[in-house]
Amino acid sequence: MSEVKNPAPARDRDPGDRSAGRPARAPGGGWTRFVTARPRLTLLVALVLTALAVFAGGGVGDRMGSGGWEDPSAESTYATEALEREFPGSQPNLLLLVDAGKAGVDDPAVAAEARRLTERLTAEPGVEGVGSYWTTGSPALRSEDGTQAVVAARIAGEEKAAGEVLDRIAPSYQGTRGPVEVTLGGGLAVRHEMQTIIQEDLLRAELIALPLTLVLLVMVFGSAVAALLPLGVGIVAILGTNAVLRGITEFTDVSVFAQNLTTALGLGLAIDYALFVVRRYREELAAGADPGAAVRTTLRTAGRTVLFSALTVAVSLAAMLVFPQYFLRSFAYAGIAVVLLAAAAALTLLPAALVLLGHRVDALDLRRLLRRRAAAKDAPAKDAPTGAGWSRAAGLVMRRAPVFAVLTTAGLVLLGLPFLGVEFGTADDRQLPATATSRIVQEELREGFPGDPGGSLTVLAQGPATPAEYGAYRERIAALDGIVRVDGPVVSGTGADAHAYYSVVPEGPAVGSGAQRAVGALRAADAPFDTSVTGQAAVLVDSKDAIGERLPWAAGIIVLVTLLLVFLLTGSVVIPVQAVVLNALSLTAMFGAVVWVFQDGHLSGLLGFTATGDIETTLPVLMFCVAFGLSMDYGVFLLSRIKEEYDTTGDHEGAVRFGLARTGGLITAAAVILAVVMVAIGTSRVTNTKMLGLGVALAVLMDAMVVRSLLVPSVMKLTGRLTWWAPGPLRRFHDRFGISESGTPAPPDATAGDPEEIREPVGARG
Repeated sequence: MSEVKNPAPARDRDPGDRSAGRPARAPGGGWTRFVTARPRLTLLVALVLTALAVFAGGGVGDRMGSGGWEDPSAESTYATEALEREFPGSQPNLLLLVDAGKAGVDDPAVAAEARRLTERLTAEPGVEGVGSYWTTGSPALRSEDGTQAVVAARIAGEEKAAGEVLDRIAPSYQGTRGPVEVTLGGGLAVRHEMQTIIQEDLLRAELIALPLTLVLLVMVFGSAVAALLPLGVGIVAILGTNAVLRGITEFTDVSVFAQNLTTALGLGLAIDYALFVVRRYREELAAGADPGAAVRTTLRTAGRTVLFSALTVAVSLAAMLVFPQYFLRSFAYAGIAVVLLAAAAALTLLPAALVLLGHRVDALDLRRLLRRRAAAKDAPAKDAPTGAGWSRAAGLVMRRAPVFAVLTTAGLVLLGLPFLGVEFGTADDRQLPATATSRIVQEELREGFPGDPGGSLTVLAQGPATPAEYGAYRERIAALDGIVRVDGPVVSGTGADAHAYYSVVPEGPAVGSGAQRAVGALRAADAPFDTSVTGQAAVLVDSKDAIGERLPWAAGIIVLVTLLLVFLLTGSVVIPVQAVVLNALSLTAMFGAVVWVFQDGHLSGLLGFTATGDIETTLPVLMFCVAFGLSMDYGVFLLSRIKEEYDTTGDHEGAVRFGLARTGGLITAAAVILAVVMVAIGTSRVTNTKMLGLGVALAVLMDAMVVRSLLVPSVMKLTGRLTWWAPGPLRRFHDRFGISESGTPAPPDATAGDPEEIREPVGARG
């Protein structure tokens, strides 16, 4: 690579000057030559593939599930499946709430109609284990005021098949039936209604996000043509991911919540990558390059950074594959697909379009209507100023580096303190809006029926036992601390095929600390047969154990791969550590807000949700992986420009100022646009989706406006030239295999690994 003699010091250069200190470019690769030489063919192939994706991904939402929080290998899952098989009536997932009004449930006309409903439901294909207050006389199925009672049943089969049965039979039972009013509830009805609401909310979020995003892109780029390019990349990524998810549903369960991430990341990352590519392309045009050369240079520089960024985000999301819950794994499927497709579209469709557009990328300049002086129409870089303001801000921060570093870190830690009081729980009907039919039924059951209908634990007993042994075990578990009542056993089979179950009511809320302690006590109790425990509290205990066991692996994967990728980008062992620590700090506000708002209920009236006093166990893991990946996305953009400038000039502080000048506005614009998309997702009526959207929006804004603007320059100032240190063997490894935005590996250097002998950049040699 040619050496640049006597480059202008970065501190004296206009951030908009691209001529000084430019490193020589390596020849373009085969892919770059293909895209620039055959842009029409590239676009045609992409158009055909996108059309196929539309066809392949059609109806993907109908094939998705709304559960997935359970560990499929856990004891509670095994017990639930065994109970469904041996005692279908013990695990009802469909409840018909029969309201008799003032007549009361024991009125002869009411009782006759209720028995007819029960008989009809028993005869329905796919429905089993039907029972009701009128056929069993159980007081647990009758409200305390005598105006309501329940018909309970189980719809057999996996989630999608059960939902189809529910859709088929619901119109025949819901509504006014003679002297009674019937509404449908139960776990299946809750999940089914949640799935429907999520799909409706996702469509509304897209209708909100797309026009707002287009307006923001026009404000950033000025040109309507340039603004449409990122949207096109995002739409291609979303449609392609839907097709991928449709294929995955043929082999495994996928959560309907993953569609929200597909939309958010598809638009957000596509816009990030397109902003970065188009910005660099316009810089090259402004420096005098023809469109073809500008695209080739852009792909060799910004294109490499986009690829690196996509890999870091994909790794963060791939870490969720280590967890057994399909809720988390679904986000990994969707996230990896949409990230890679967004990067692929940004590196193929976008360059091909830029070649064809040439200087017309700046066509339809809508901002000129707002300009007061005609001279402004001739500004060379219409999407942003030269970055002098960001450069001055970085200089100010570095002059007071200890103050900014300490105050910013302390502020972020303070914002995260509420997370120390987090309580974990399980998702239930209160995730739904207050007007949802299935939630109304569940609330009637909680408030008007004896006991907590969802709070009991079930102990499954397997193996031969005598009536005396069954009775002795019942007395043993009834004597445990925190147990209010034990019902059963209900026995089926004899000898080795014998099965029985006990219904155990613990003290306190269904998933409270008392219920969780009761799970441990029941599992530890001596029994003359094999036992297993299930119920809401048992599922929560098993889910927490599964996440706790695998969380170190997920965090280790994210940290190690991030360290490696950032090292390959920078050649430093200090910068990767800084990146991991600062990215983690950028998430503190998100986690603190999750607890303060969604667990403790502050702003619940304004945001329209019901606080349950806990956070669903898998949500913090999901939010960490998504937000950490997006934070690394912005970090890679900034570090790549700092590294390029440092390699050119050898001026550490000047490189930081130049990098922030070149990317500060871009990162802020990208973060604002992504936040708009996430807030649109956060308008969902389902609490978990609202939490995900608003939480990640806060995280990306804090990262772009606080961490990248204040913490990164202040910390890099404090570490000085030590920032670029690496041991000799690692430096030589990077010299050979590392990648930088300049498009070529850093030149070999024989200096040892002493921090005082940090490699002198090629551009600084003379």
